[in-house]
Amino acid sequence: MADPFGAGEGNLFKQVLGLHAAGRRAGGRHTLSEEGDMSLFKTVRPNIVQSIRAFRVPDLAAEAERLGQHFLYANCAHAQTKAEVLEVIATNFLFPKHFGKNFDALHDCLTDLVHRAGPQPGFVVVLEGLPTVQKFDKDARETLLDVFREAAEFWAERRVSFRVFYSFA
Repeated sequence: MADPFGAGEGNLFKQVLGLHAAGRRAGGRHTLSEEGDMSLFKTVRPNIVQSIRAFRVPDLAAEAERLGQHFLYANCAHAQTKAEVLEVIATNFLFPKHFGKNFDALHDCLTDLVHRAGPQPGFVVVLEGLPTVQKFDKDARETLLDVFREAAEFWAERRVSFRVFYSFA
């Protein structure tokens, strides 16, 4: 498996726009009902934003790979402001250069931009070390997580799993 934490080709957001074609050639994509009882996610709703708790990042990456889902990872531990958090996410998810570095642009990149690329197999997103500093206060953290909740709802309407796991620094 390629390094899912790397900033290059190993980070799957850049590949999202092309992987749906490969999925069709391979005979389809995983649907919500195909995850099964053996899944690490058997007790996790398919469209949710939750604390990472007992999950380990390497296990989440491996499960995403097993299910054929996109794995998106951002370590925000060194970010101190909204702009820095959004920059880390944009860089690690390989958003387009025109990404506006605001919450509306984040929502657009997580939903419309990817949806226009065609059918998607599902997403496992990890936001590790979200800052708990004054410049990225509780309201900013909640707004960020709300954007991911809205993205989870967007993908739920399309029967595509979108699980987000987060932790605080």
